[in-house]
Order: sequence, then structure tokens, then C-alpha cells
Amino acid sequence: MTAISVHATAIAINYHGVLLVGPSGSGKSDLALRLIDRGAVLVSDDIVYVEQSEGKPLLRAAPNIEGRIELRGVGIIEVLHTKYAAMRMVAEMAPSYERIPPENLSTDIAGYSVPLVKIAALEASAPLKVEYALRSIVDADIWPMPLSHIRPNESPAT
Repeated sequence: MTAISVHATAIAINYHGVLLVGPSGSGKSDLALRLIDRGAVLVSDDIVYVEQSEGKPLLRAAPNIEGRIELRGVGIIEVLHTKYAAMRMVAEMAPSYERIPPENLSTDIAGYSVPLVKIAALEASAPLKVEYALRSIVDADIWPMPLSHIRPNESPAT
């Protein structure tokens, strides 16, 4: 499978990749910076390549932006980074979201159905919410599923 590029930011928490998606100015880089401050590692900011590796989606940076993150009002800085991470979850920057979301929420990225959480990126608790959502996915051993393996009317989590 050829890599596709996604306008997003990607970080790795304990080697598990999280793709932060949303429009420009929605807080992706800000949330990534706060997660990095808590121990996450940058994969890529602004453009993320998603490719298949051993049947799983892999997140990686374009070589020209590797290790760099844009901080609005500050500029582009270099941070600790990793070349790639296996994608486990998508966090969508959302101005509002359901108090208790439906179970098994997912989104389609690069031919995979990927677990999804909606986050108000600029809330103080946003980094913790991303970490807890990822932990629940990892603890349940949920992985992105190729869309070609999902039959009509079948939930990705079944």
C-alpha cells in the first residue's frame, strides 16, 4: 500500500500512535505539545504519512519536517521525536461532543476503521482524556481494522 498524506499531527504514547485530526487552528499542535510535556513523543506535525506495515497502519513524518512542531506565536521548534508509530487511535478536535459517546466510535483513515475519540483540544483536561481513551483501547487490545475485512452491517469492534 502506498502512503497517503493526512493534514494532522501524530504523537506516540508508549509506542502507540495517536493521530490528532481537525481543521487548521483547532488545537492539534497545542494538544500535541501538552502530551509531549507529559511524556509522549512527536511523530509528525502538520502532515502525517499513513502507510501499511505488517497489516497495520503506520504513522510517519515527511523527512523535511521530521522532529519539528509549529507553536503558534512562537515559531517552529525541534522536539524529541520518533520516525514512526503504529496507529491505534484517532483524536478528532471537536468544539463540542457528547457527554457519554457511543461505544466503539470509529473513523475511516487510509483504508482502516480506526477507534475514534472526540476532544475539545484546548480544555485543560484534553491531554488526560487522550491518554485515558488510548489506555482503554490498548487494554481492550483493539486495533484498526482494514475496511476490506468489515462486512456490511458489521461493527468494526465485533
